[in-house]
Amino acid sequence: MRRIALAVVLFVALPLAADVRTRLVQGARSQIGVTRIYDSSYQQLRYPGGDVPPERGVCADVVVRAFRNAGFDLQVLVHQDMAAHFSAYPKNWGLSRPDANIDHRRVPNLATFFRRRGRSVAVTRRGADYQPGDVVTWRLPGVGLPHIGIVSDVREPGTDRYRMVHNIGAGAQLEDVLFEYEVTGHFRW
Repeated sequence: MRRIALAVVLFVALPLAADVRTRLVQGARSQIGVTRIYDSSYQQLRYPGGDVPPERGVCADVVVRAFRNAGFDLQVLVHQDMAAHFSAYPKNWGLSRPDANIDHRRVPNLATFFRRRGRSVAVTRRGADYQPGDVVTWRLPGVGLPHIGIVSDVREPGTDRYRMVHNIGAGAQLEDVLFEYEVTGHFRW
């Protein structure tokens, strides 16, 4: 009897996946009109819970803030995973150890973290495969830079896909860009 009661308590205490996805979307959309400035400058951040001012940021900040809204601090989660498994992460920046000020604000690190956590979903060209709250990474044409955003709950009229919340230079935007760039990753929390 004790085992059954304990199992019920644990089940009730765990957040439901649909609730997490809803909070991710709400967190991403809440940045539209607030985060208006694209700013990739390195800044000293408090740890945990550090953030650049809400009116500025990069594409990764949209994701970081959305995850915080859902109760997950990617600054801490990425930093802890990088501290334990630094060799598994990209070496694009010449660092010899993790840096809690910036690591969670870098798209390749976020993609690596999501893959390591087993959160990868198949990359397809079917809009219906991308659900609200999913995280998508892209490679931007021409320059080849990595980019990241969150699938919203707003459908693009006449299609099977949702609009994305991302920041590609003009602040957080809600746009139909899912297949505008090469999709390099698809993740579900």
